[in-house]
Amino acid sequence: MKWYGLSWLWILGFSGLAFGGEAGSSREAEWKKAVDAANKEGQVTIYPGAGQSLLPIEAGVFQKRFPEIKVVTAVSGDNVRLLSERRAGKYLADIVVGGSNPILELYQAKALAPMPDAMILPEVRDASKWWQGKHRYVDPERQYVFVFVGVPDRGSIYYNTRLVRPAEIRSFFDFLNPKWKSKIEVRDIRLPGSGQPNIRAFYYNSRLGPEFIRRLISEMDVTLFRDRRQAVDWLATGKFPICFFCTRSDISRAQGQGLPVGMFGSLKEGMGVTSSSGNIGLVDKPAHPNAAKVYLNWFLSREGQLTLQNEYAKAKVTASNSLRIDISKDMVPPDERLKDGVDYVDVETPDRMSMEPVLKVFNEALGRAGK
Repeated sequence: MKWYGLSWLWILGFSGLAFGGEAGSSREAEWKKAVDAANKEGQVTIYPGAGQSLLPIEAGVFQKRFPEIKVVTAVSGDNVRLLSERRAGKYLADIVVGGSNPILELYQAKALAPMPDAMILPEVRDASKWWQGKHRYVDPERQYVFVFVGVPDRGSIYYNTRLVRPAEIRSFFDFLNPKWKSKIEVRDIRLPGSGQPNIRAFYYNSRLGPEFIRRLISEMDVTLFRDRRQAVDWLATGKFPICFFCTRSDISRAQGQGLPVGMFGSLKEGMGVTSSSGNIGLVDKPAHPNAAKVYLNWFLSREGQLTLQNEYAKAKVTASNSLRIDISKDMVPPDERLKDGVDYVDVETPDRMSMEPVLKVFNEALGRAGK
């Protein structure tokens, strides 16, 4: 078991944490057993969601650490396909990674297994190593959909740099100035995707709340869009000087092409916090149960999360801040870090995941506007 010794060396040397005491000895034995069984399984299969295009790079680092476990990543977005496979009696997946809502759908379909018992490494089990001293889950049972990324949510509002002076906008209520009437485009948040976490942050922000949503949609003669590319074109050409819920990655590409688009910074009423695509789930009845455990523990370890931050930062992914607080944040852009002393509105908690109350307000406001 030559390689087996290398695995154990990683636990003692790289993580900086040993298994101590009687309970530690039990966990140590459990880890050795899981790694040995994972080597025999020889594979772990990961279904990434949209926004997880860098997962193969992260998986490659894992495979260097555990060379006997081959990592197979499905096509991005295939966690949705998982349910149809299971209905056909095919249990191919081990791990799902992606947005909170798609993975929450798997939880609701009872396709996920509880994660706490699968957390073996002391540094993963220790909640004090995570933001605000706790493990975050978006499912009601707080066991199935684990949140590993957290970034400030400023509302995802963008502007044409030739037509808007950002200094004019200091409060969200400044968008209700009559001068912006008919000049704002808003993504149709009745469809899943970008904008839904942002508008939930408005809804649950006590300084904004449902009334801000009602006024924005009913008073400002907004134009709804569904085509992301068209929305950025409209913004860049000035057809609409302001865009609510354009996608940050699309805006970044437009900026790279020299187009006159920018993002508003922090406003008076504060910020939300969102996970973007930073959620992970352990599949029920996994194809490779032990390899799934080993991958899960590595991914949530210091090394795994530092790898994630490094790769995301290199690729300029807009949600690169791991919720682990015992790793360097130097590579994370300053505007994506969570700062102490800020009262963030956390919209990805079990009681705030439903879009139902928000959509009720949104639809009522559309009705008022005659849209």
